[in-house]
Amino acid sequence: MRISELSAQSGVTVPTIKYYLREGLLPEGERSAPTQAAYGSLHVQRLGVIRALLDAGVSVAETRRVLATLDAPPGSAHELLGAAHAAITRPVDEGVDLTEAERLVEGLGWKPGTCDPDVLGDVARALDGLERAGFTVPDGVLPVYLQSIRVIADAEIAATPSDSAEAAVRYVVLGSVLVEPLLLALRRVAEQVASAERFGGTKTGD
Repeated sequence: MRISELSAQSGVTVPTIKYYLREGLLPEGERSAPTQAAYGSLHVQRLGVIRALLDAGVSVAETRRVLATLDAPPGSAHELLGAAHAAITRPVDEGVDLTEAERLVEGLGWKPGTCDPDVLGDVARALDGLERAGFTVPDGVLPVYLQSIRVIADAEIAATPSDSAEAAVRYVVLGSVLVEPLLLALRRVAEQVASAERFGGTKTGD
């Protein structure tokens, strides 16, 4: 299909497609003439991935890294997960104390060497933010966080497709990026449901 047909089928404008081509996010089509190229279903799929990532707030640079993982996946499923997280995780700063983060994630079954320092760095930054704000997670709540997160993680890893490497790559990479906003939104809904059940009443305007 020509670029105009690709645009119509994908819902992405021609100028945007050309931008993705220039940025190396979308692979070139098969050249049929010096100024024309043919595109296929793989380009439609890739545009869907690009739009999903960018709409989720992933930067162009991070999107490029995620797509690189899709195109050249690591050898093992565990390495794949690490590569997916590395594409969307800020590198840990030198000198950051990970002691408290490590102590916390021991409740998830963490042992040295089981996850990347950058991921632990995110936990350390979150804990630091809580401390600077003077906010303490209640003692009875933090264990529930750990237990619930581990249940979610076990279910997600168990559901990783095994029929093809490509399916596993898409599931791990896109799931790492796109599911977190859903989890946050569901948490807020659940909090409002729990609040209404505990305290009663309805929202203003109901």
